[in-house]
Amino acid sequence: QVQLVESGGGSVQAGGSLRLSCAASGRIYRFGAMRWYRQAPGNQRDLVSSITSDGHTTYADSVKGRFTISRDNAKNTVYLQMNSLKPEDTAVYYCNGEVDDGSYYYRSYWGQGTQVTVSA
Repeated sequence: QVQLVESGGGSVQAGGSLRLSCAASGRIYRFGAMRWYRQAPGNQRDLVSSITSDGHTTYADSVKGRFTISRDNAKNTVYLQMNSLKPEDTAVYYCNGEVDDGSYYYRSYWGQGTQVTVSA
């Protein structure tokens, strides 16, 4: 079984920075596209950023220029560097990834989420 575990959330003041990590463990044969989503109370879960296995990245307009996604394939880990944080970035951040566990096709896995709180 594959698990995704997020870390790095916390509370910061506006303008501050946080770095989220998402480590995949278990039976991993191939590590595909990885994504960060976020969900604020009462809102739907929105895509924040994604990165393909060869490093192509996308960002939501609201975080462009402030957030950077990266990955370390040797460590099966994806990161989200968040700078110039705003109160509206407050949410639970979820890692989502496509992992081939040896079944020869990708399955989608979710982490448990990590809280990010930005105060004004």
